[in-house]
Amino acid sequence: MAAVMNNRRYANQYAAVHTESIVEESTPHALIQMLMEGFLMQVNAAKGAISRNNFEEKGIHISRAISIVGGLIDGIDEERGGSIAENLTRLYEYINTKLFQASAENSVDILDEVSDLMRSVKEAWDAIPEAHRLTQ
Repeated sequence: MAAVMNNRRYANQYAAVHTESIVEESTPHALIQMLMEGFLMQVNAAKGAISRNNFEEKGIHISRAISIVGGLIDGIDEERGGSIAENLTRLYEYINTKLFQASAENSVDILDEVSDLMRSVKEAWDAIPEAHRLTQ
């Protein structure tokens, strides 16, 4: 049992170092893409947890998704982004409100709704031409 715990600890340390190096080497545009992908993964994991009636795990994944949306909101430059930034902030706030509701109601339908919304934003973000992407 102790060997399993040590292996798990070493794997977690490796993953943390690996993730840190990826983050340090990524552009702001790529980091936002990673956050959106992470959000979608967390929401899917929460849906799976609900289907297994594992409500503790559901809460963990929804909390992580809410944190990711908070990071996306923090990254919005409302001065330079104008009305697009304002609308995106409102959309992210709506998504977080719906995540709280999905958690309270154990609603896969609401999680599907927020996944669809984030997927639409991500598709638009992914479609930004290379010349117009954030690089610093």
